[in-house]
Amino acid sequence: MKIKELFNQKTVFSFEVFPPKKTYSIDTIYQTIDELRDLRPDFISVTFSAGGSNNNSFALDLASKVKESGITPMIHLPCINYTKEEISQTLSDIQSRGIENILALRGDINPDIPPKKDFLHASDLIEYIKSKGEFDIAGACYPECHPDSESLEKDIENLKIKVDAGADHLISQLFFENSYFYEFREKALKSGINVPIEAGIMPVVNKRQIERMVTTCGASLPQKFVKIMQRYEHNPDALRDAGIAYAIDQIVDLLAGGADGIHLYTMNNSYVARKISEAVKGIINV
Repeated sequence: MKIKELFNQKTVFSFEVFPPKKTYSIDTIYQTIDELRDLRPDFISVTFSAGGSNNNSFALDLASKVKESGITPMIHLPCINYTKEEISQTLSDIQSRGIENILALRGDINPDIPPKKDFLHASDLIEYIKSKGEFDIAGACYPECHPDSESLEKDIENLKIKVDAGADHLISQLFFENSYFYEFREKALKSGINVPIEAGIMPVVNKRQIERMVTTCGASLPQKFVKIMQRYEHNPDALRDAGIAYAIDQIVDLLAGGADGIHLYTMNNSYVARKISEAVKGIINV
């Protein structure tokens, strides 16, 4: 099923997972998929390495496992380190597995891997995918501005290019203050971006995760969030529960605010996904 069709029917609720590290058996994430399947998300997205590693075959296998479980899969596809020939082969592989949904990304630039020149922007990839088959294409967006962009206004201009190239809907980067999402959504709409936008929510359940998020994605940490984390940082169970509660509070507000959907970054933690799903299932489609 193409994901864009869901937005005409309901508020979309989805999960994101990633392949395990090479030192872990892929069976561990297969078990997680089985546990997430019981929560009946609208789709599960699977991350894909930007660097051309063996993780890519794991990602395709994992997306196939999601499909076999009865849940619609979405595969991430970064492009900065791939040629047109490599992307074309990957698209053929994706299509041969019956996967219809792609999240088209530029991908993170790795200083140790010189970028290829065929796709410099996600919009280039989206346009290329459109020429290769009948895929549903999602794009990424950044409520607090892409780290490489000079301003939010310029970032939204680039996002409009991405949507005009053929992105059917958008998934946002994580954020911890909902006002950023609402302000971004309003500016996007005024710029002529009228595709559905899912709000990306990550429940923070340990201190190391917090530090990594601040370093890699630049998400702002509201004072309310900081107080909670400082209060419980030395109590893992309390911090986990506080992180889940904070995420639930965000989601309830977003649903009341008319968000087109919620995309939950599960970090392969089915326990956390279950707690949040159970808390919001009664209001997700009200």
